[in-house]
Amino acid sequence: MQVPDGSSVRRPAAGLFGRRTECGVLDRLVEAVAHSGESRALVVHGEAGVGKTVLLEYVAEHAAGCRVARAAGVQSEMELAFAGLHQLCAPLLTHVAALPVPQRDALRTAFGVVAGPAPDPFLIGLGVLSLLSHVAEEQPLICLVDDEQWLDHASAQVLAFVARRLGMESMGMVFGARVPSDDLAGLPELVVRGLPDADAHALLDSVLTGAIDRRVRDQIVAETHGNPLALLEIPRELSTAELAGGFGLPGATSVASSIEESFRRRINALPDQPRRLLLLAASDPTGDPVLVWRAAALLGIDTDAAAWAADAGLAEFDTRVRFRHPLARTAAYRSAPTQHRQQAHQALAEVTDERLDPDRRAWHRAKAALGPDEDIASELEDSAGRARARGGFAAAAAFLKQAATLSRDSENRARRALAAAQSKIQAGVFVVARDLLAMASSEPLDDVQQATLDMTQAQLAFNTSRGGDVPALLLVAARRLEAIDPDLSRATYLDALLAAIFAARLAGPGGDVLEVACAAGAAPPPQHPPTVSDLLLDGTAVSLYRGYDAGIPMLRRALADFGTGMPPDDQLRRLYLACITAARLWDDHRWDELSARYLQLARTTGALSEIPLALTARAHILLFTGDLTTAAALTDELQTVMEATGSGLAPYGAMGLAALRGDEATAHVLIEATIQDVTRRGEGIGITFAEWANAALNNGLGRYDEAAAAGRRAIAYGNDPASLCWALVELIEAAARSGMTDTAADACGRLTELTAASGTDWALGAQARSHALLSEDGDAERLYREAIARLDKTRLGVDLARAHLLYGEWLRRERRRNDARRHLRTAHEMLGAMGVAAFAERARRELRATGETAHKHSSVALHQELTVQETQIAQLARDGLTNPEIGTRLFISAHTVQYHLRKVFAKLGITSRSQLDRVLP
Repeated sequence: MQVPDGSSVRRPAAGLFGRRTECGVLDRLVEAVAHSGESRALVVHGEAGVGKTVLLEYVAEHAAGCRVARAAGVQSEMELAFAGLHQLCAPLLTHVAALPVPQRDALRTAFGVVAGPAPDPFLIGLGVLSLLSHVAEEQPLICLVDDEQWLDHASAQVLAFVARRLGMESMGMVFGARVPSDDLAGLPELVVRGLPDADAHALLDSVLTGAIDRRVRDQIVAETHGNPLALLEIPRELSTAELAGGFGLPGATSVASSIEESFRRRINALPDQPRRLLLLAASDPTGDPVLVWRAAALLGIDTDAAAWAADAGLAEFDTRVRFRHPLARTAAYRSAPTQHRQQAHQALAEVTDERLDPDRRAWHRAKAALGPDEDIASELEDSAGRARARGGFAAAAAFLKQAATLSRDSENRARRALAAAQSKIQAGVFVVARDLLAMASSEPLDDVQQATLDMTQAQLAFNTSRGGDVPALLLVAARRLEAIDPDLSRATYLDALLAAIFAARLAGPGGDVLEVACAAGAAPPPQHPPTVSDLLLDGTAVSLYRGYDAGIPMLRRALADFGTGMPPDDQLRRLYLACITAARLWDDHRWDELSARYLQLARTTGALSEIPLALTARAHILLFTGDLTTAAALTDELQTVMEATGSGLAPYGAMGLAALRGDEATAHVLIEATIQDVTRRGEGIGITFAEWANAALNNGLGRYDEAAAAGRRAIAYGNDPASLCWALVELIEAAARSGMTDTAADACGRLTELTAASGTDWALGAQARSHALLSEDGDAERLYREAIARLDKTRLGVDLARAHLLYGEWLRRERRRNDARRHLRTAHEMLGAMGVAAFAERARRELRATGETAHKHSSVALHQELTVQETQIAQLARDGLTNPEIGTRLFISAHTVQYHLRKVFAKLGITSRSQLDRVLP
């Protein structure tokens, strides 16, 4: 093959044209990282060819004293899990041994170094953050990620997670993207546009070999919008004569399309062998020249074909295969006939080591397939299993989707499409999951597959809206499974019950809690001694359709046996239900114990997807015990977790906290937003909880009419009486204080049905306190005393303090001022110390009415100057956690923890962790 003559187009002059502003931004980023010990993230974005890659190169060249790590998205590699992340981290993995064990194991599993259970994606994110932070301790680190829009989904999520959690690690992350993915939303941006006219003219002049008409030059600059790559490519496309007169200028198309078309024309002008070589290189994302040349040999392509590609300015074949621009790669692939693409993939599959890289080999074989091929589909299914084991759910879904497409028979096609949909749901790609479920439903399904389809549709609905249609969908699946897999059927009935409790008043047709409970109660009994899950199912169902008291024995046994012989995964799956069951049984001891276990287990196993619910369950019991300081810390931590993971959950803890604190402005915003949100999604329990918070807030403020109205709204849905225990207590107090005797008496009757059946000190204490509000003289006093005595045996500090408050108010109205002062003083001190400010103020006003001067309770302490994050770090350090453990909990690096602790010590006037206990509550 004859090698072409050299190009007549001059190379552009050294340096950047017209990027002084952009370079200034990048210089400041490098300065902050290299010399100030700070961390920065930046998203550089703009259209194709505008110069993003050149700007990233500028950072690399000017990052003196910094270590530079690189990765780049490759369109054909988007389906390979953690491919981009591996590019970035592979040179740094010698430091992985320094990471906390869960993070180290997660990274090794994700990269396929060791086998193990699929790690949580956010545990991988923490591992990468810790790894990069550890590297940055030795030398400031700059991470450059180009073509972010083409990163595989798993890598994009993790790198965006890391970018959001940067603190003081001496680390910079710069992303280049045409259109940034949603993962990068909210990060600082640098928008790169076309060059100003003067710089665009200068760049064009630097590559022209002859003079052209000024008007023609102006037109080229105008039509390219100053896009640097377009300005460099046009002289390659047109002769000097065409340029001089303006003949043959490109039409009005998008810059990206015109640049790609320019590359396509140049490729099509090449002989056959250089075109085939470029196609091979475009089909292989690794850039491995050995692999490409082996495949080229199979196709009979000579080595001198590379010179044609290089001289045409399209690609270089050296120690790596590099295209001039991603659009050149795209053009090389798209311009080739389908048959040639299949041949290229087949050749690459044949030279890819089946033992070392089975997944890439399977992918090439799939792209080379002429039609359905069960052997290839089976290989892809194996690849999906490996991807899932590494936590690459998006990659697993891509393999399974391709496997479904290549399946010969409908049974395998449906099974693989269903599995692909489940992986897409786990990866958070819900739109594609719907398409895959539609694909599966178009095939003849057996009973197992149909049940799996029903469950997956319910899972999709729960993840997208947690809506009112979920219980009915789960019921359909549970019924189908009865004859196929009784244990799975019962587990699905239990999921349906929990979904119905959540949906409550907003449940869709067939999903009301009573309908679900009746269906679950009629489920076939277990074929073995009942497990904890069996007891939870039967006890919950019976308590709903037969009566609250009927399910109590089974539910108590379930809570007593919880954890015995249960693997951690099974415990995690059922601990939230166990926590709310304890609350519904008025069992504060079990609630406290189980919520503590739930949070600890979620943290120690790295199950970050469980942490939001675990934090919520734990925060709730702490609100009732009166430990508002820790509840607030958990609520702040929950917000951090939700921001880091993108999870969605109504702010139940924050609402309750604001209500008990008497923070009217915050509470009203949270309550209104929550009611709107849960109504839209169909999560009816959110309305009950929000209105309970509204009633508690107004009872504290002494606005009893408003509290009663909120209480009535809270109990409007009565099909699940156990969910109303807190709201009924607030309604009784508000109605009694507002003179709504009938309303209070009716609510008291409903409450007594629950509390008498429960029989715990909490239940009977709440019952006595509520009856006292409606009683006269001796009966009232006896009941108030009983309430205080019973609640004193519980962990419920707020309820106990409020019982003292109500008794003191009654005593004052009975004109027994000395007795009243004693109980009001106790209430004021307890409520003030806990931070239950509105009720504390109510007690202060009552004390003043008895003739005793009571000062407003002040909880001002030395830590008031700390930020929210500093407070969290200080509290965790006080509790004995190490810097890496604090970093893991708050999704920041250990280095950033140490930086904040130094600021905490300075603000509090202390010098060590051991002194935190005396300056923090």
